[in-house]
Amino acid sequence: MTPERWQQVKDVFDRAVECNPASRVEYLRELCGDDVQLRKEVESLLAADTETGSLLDNPLIEKNGSDKRGMEGRLTGPYRVQREIGRGGMGVVYLAARADQAFHRLVAIKVVNVALGSGEMLARFEQEREILASLDHPNIARLIDGGTTPDGLSYLVMEYVEGHAIDIYCDEHKLDIPARLRLFRTVCTAVEYAHQKHIIHRDLKPANILVTTEGTVKLLDFGIAKLMPGRDVESTVLMTRTGLRLMTPEYASPEQIRGEAVGAATDVYALGVVLYELLTGQLPYRLRSRIFHEIVRVICEEPPTRPSTAGESGDVDQISRVRRTSPADLRKRLSGDLDGIVLKALEKQPYDRYRSASSLSDDIEQHLEGRPVVARQATFGYRAGKFMRRNLPWMILLAALAAALATGGITINRTGAAVIGGCLAAVGLWYAAT
Repeated sequence: MTPERWQQVKDVFDRAVECNPASRVEYLRELCGDDVQLRKEVESLLAADTETGSLLDNPLIEKNGSDKRGMEGRLTGPYRVQREIGRGGMGVVYLAARADQAFHRLVAIKVVNVALGSGEMLARFEQEREILASLDHPNIARLIDGGTTPDGLSYLVMEYVEGHAIDIYCDEHKLDIPARLRLFRTVCTAVEYAHQKHIIHRDLKPANILVTTEGTVKLLDFGIAKLMPGRDVESTVLMTRTGLRLMTPEYASPEQIRGEAVGAATDVYALGVVLYELLTGQLPYRLRSRIFHEIVRVICEEPPTRPSTAGESGDVDQISRVRRTSPADLRKRLSGDLDGIVLKALEKQPYDRYRSASSLSDDIEQHLEGRPVVARQATFGYRAGKFMRRNLPWMILLAALAAALATGGITINRTGAAVIGGCLAAVGLWYAAT
């Protein structure tokens, strides 16, 4: 078996082993597609795993990195763990409360996933702690503390954010398109701040962007974030070995999928996917299977569906309803500027995308204000149309005045004509400047 094939088998096994056994057969069929041999290889690994109880040597640790004895009720620093609230490739996250009653505070404690307990992965966990310590922004969850458990597992203590993923929040509150765009711009602000600190998130997705009940955006999970060149512990070997566990394929950029160099444009791409989902309720690509090479092919080669036509393959009525509009009006609202903005963020080549998260946000602001956007070609007709819509009352007044003059309803002398001519010239200059 080639290294590439083994990596493919391992990726599918890692996903299937965490699936409910009752639905594992169907899940494997979806993951493997028509690749019968791949399914057989994974099934043999799953059978061996069942017989031995675990492919890991440590009897106190589950495959997913959680402690078999359970963390609930245990002390981690001055905090007592209450319950598990999340897990991922890098670690398990628990809700905890201050145990010494010095003051009441709920926190989220992330404990390193010892199933990935190599020196490289532990270094990555330490890097996440370093990254979080350098961030101080109202829309990024704060690092509070860190340390090592009595079992020798590294952990970090973070601000506990009680909220919903941004897509769920938008749908539950039935936010219209402008409101979704304004909320998304806040996300861009947080991402731009991280970029200014020379940090690339690399795993931007709705699950890592929470919105509190007060409507405050909080960016989470810098577990696979990348420091700018010269400070990062990551190597190409590490990325190859861990495969898709260090990214969420649906939101990963083409260069990230291929294991190439990443930068601010990588996060811009992921922001484009998130924006696409907020606007349409769908993803820009249709992944027909979870096989690695199929994911690579679709994301790196297939063009994304235009947002204005994405609803044709979904529940159009429901998608429109939670955006306070009709299917026809939603298509009309998304066509033009928003099609252009999203597709520019999703360009295959990094240099064709927006240069930064703030540039993406600025173009959205231009759209909201009715001004020309960078993502579309600035033809005379496009700019003139934007100008007229922004100044519609004045345009109506001028049209009425012109009609009155043409029909003789109003007569003016030379002085009046000069004044009107001057006003029209001023309007022309105003248009040219905007």
